[in-house]
Amino acid sequence: MTASKVVAVTAPKAKIVTLISGGIDSPVAAYLIGQRPDSQIIPIYFDIYPPSDETSRIKTVRCCQKLGFKEIYILPHSQTLREIVENCWRKMTCIICRRMMLRVAERFARQLRAEALVTGESLGQVASQTLPNIYAVEEAIRIPVLRPLIGLDKEETVSIAKRIGTYVDSTLPSNRCKSAPKHPSTEAKLKRLLEEESRLDVERLTAQSLNGQRCISLINEAAS
Repeated sequence: MTASKVVAVTAPKAKIVTLISGGIDSPVAAYLIGQRPDSQIIPIYFDIYPPSDETSRIKTVRCCQKLGFKEIYILPHSQTLREIVENCWRKMTCIICRRMMLRVAERFARQLRAEALVTGESLGQVASQTLPNIYAVEEAIRIPVLRPLIGLDKEETVSIAKRIGTYVDSTLPSNRCKSAPKHPSTEAKLKRLLEEESRLDVERLTAQSLNGQRCISLINEAAS
């Protein structure tokens, strides 16, 4: 009697779109999710140049190279941020900006048939990461958002960043976002948030960012 041959079937990796900036947290979040053998990380960066300088983009590219990613998608966000500042209540600038980023990321993920988003958010470290604001931001989308740093403190995140080699690039001097308000809202009320957002052409801005996307190869690519 001939024994039947067992054929191993390898399941396709789940595509996960990861929002990466030039800071410490998001590269660590991308690394942690990327350690799962069943995931394929697709990094994206929201570019607010101009008016900011290009340092944050350069830092992000270098971190992605350290993490071994082959490419990164750059999506323009400066026009969106400009219209938020001009039309919406300043205390809600960061929250509305974040909601717009997630809308674009969700649409981008659908195009690539990705199953989730990843962010570098941890709980309560900045105004946009309080529980009320996390809820208010995520309400804008339907795709799952994974937050691998949510239970870590800053020291733990920094320790991982140093171990994986992204810390030095993440801490290079760069200009802070000049659009951030001095006193941001920490407990955004959804009703007020939607009222402020109604001053924007959300669909136009989302489409504009998607249409302006560009993919940068990180293989043998100089970061500067």
